Amino acid sequence: MTPKFRHSPPFLALLIFMFAMPSEAHAAKISELVEVDLGDQFVRFFSLQDAAIRHILLGCLFMGINFGLLGSFVVVRRMALVGDTLSHAVLPGVAVGFLFTMSKEPWAILLGATMAGLLGAATVSWIQRSTRLKQDAALGMVLASFFAVGICLIKMIERIPSVNRSGLDHFFYGQAAALGRADLWMMGGTAVLSTIIVVLLYRPLLATSFDQVFARSIGLPERMLFHLLMLLLALAIVVALQAVGALMVSAMLITPATTAFLLTKRMHVMLCLATGLAIAAGMLGAFLSFVGEGLVSHTLPTGPSMALCAGGFFLLAFLFSPHHGLVSRYRRHLSQTRQITVENTLKAIYRAMESDRFKEEGIAVRRLAGDARETFEETMKRLRLLVRDGLATFASARGEVIYLTPEGLQHASRVVRNHRLWELYLTNEADYDADHVHADAEKVEHILGEDQVMELERYLDYPEQDPHGKRIPSLRDTQRLPLRDLAVKEEEVEP
Repeated sequence: MTPKFRHSPPFLALLIFMFAMPSEAHAAKISELVEVDLGDQFVRFFSLQDAAIRHILLGCLFMGINFGLLGSFVVVRRMALVGDTLSHAVLPGVAVGFLFTMSKEPWAILLGATMAGLLGAATVSWIQRSTRLKQDAALGMVLASFFAVGICLIKMIERIPSVNRSGLDHFFYGQAAALGRADLWMMGGTAVLSTIIVVLLYRPLLATSFDQVFARSIGLPERMLFHLLMLLLALAIVVALQAVGALMVSAMLITPATTAFLLTKRMHVMLCLATGLAIAAGMLGAFLSFVGEGLVSHTLPTGPSMALCAGGFFLLAFLFSPHHGLVSRYRRHLSQTRQITVENTLKAIYRAMESDRFKEEGIAVRRLAGDARETFEETMKRLRLLVRDGLATFASARGEVIYLTPEGLQHASRVVRNHRLWELYLTNEADYDADHVHADAEKVEHILGEDQVMELERYLDYPEQDPHGKRIPSLRDTQRLPLRDLAVKEEEVEP
């Protein structure tokens, strides 16, 4: 069964690629290709008048597809450092590919860099199998050593006379505006290949990513799928070096996928989100690079601009993600704290009414303050929350007596019911002493759902009293039972 992809981005991209293939351009930054004011730059970018802009946007599209799909599996496999290691390990292969042809031939560099990346991945596996070192230590050593070899080889090439070394240093930081036709063909080809493999092998990749033991138990070739993923990852990194450089490619690989991870719990949605975020970060980074001189009076490098945009998307998700966002969690914490305060206050009012056998509908605020050992103002602050939620009313503007509304009495009965049922459960089933169950029941009473409470009540055979001899409100008591009925029931259980 394949993931829920109804439209494959690479095929749309290939249609664009066929009629919009621009001529080759050579510049370190997009904004260096034309000299216009800020308004003209906006118009020229969005109208796609310049061939270089169409060029870079196609590159961003293909790169986003590669990094969105593959980066998602890297993140869920907890292999983020592997992507960073491969992006640095391919640098010696770039130098070797250049030495092989003595020119910046894309296919030679692709082959050399891919072989170097696979050699780096194999070296990490060999170190793990033959030593006691963990994966992080092996990755760190391979990253540093391979990158150092690559730098040394590139410095050696720079000293070779009569060799065209133009653009070789751009593999460090990227040169997005100088993507050639061969670069785009390679990026488009790897994007199509990645999409086809992910669609066809989605379920095996999913199983091996989340539970390798289960995958092996059902006969999936876990090692083969891992090596296939590493091969695709190496290819994706190599073809993106020209656009973002070895130092930034890991950011574009990992950051969109981690952002998508914060936004969803379903893998196929994560793949789509990560792809869209990677494409958006690439195109937005290209836009900022193009108009950068008009905005900040300085040209912005395209590769770092893309990485910054991806980081900006992650920051937004980190703050505002519905499930994992910092702001969302803080709001849930405030809501939960308020709920606990409200329910504890309702419980205190219920107990005060219970001690009077429900003969009085109103409870003096000063009495509640004395029972809670707090000031009158502190108690009033909590009671105002009940009034604001429609759970209670004050007898007068001075707020000396509080009355529960029918909804408030219903809610209070529910909280007390949860508390006392859990106390009885701990006493009967967990051998808690009756004097030591209150604290645990205080924590659990706020999170028990109605289904759980009903199941607990059936398990305890519908008890009427808690371990302390107090009456346990029944289900009907929590359904707006008149106060006079509670008073009658209270008298019935009194000895």
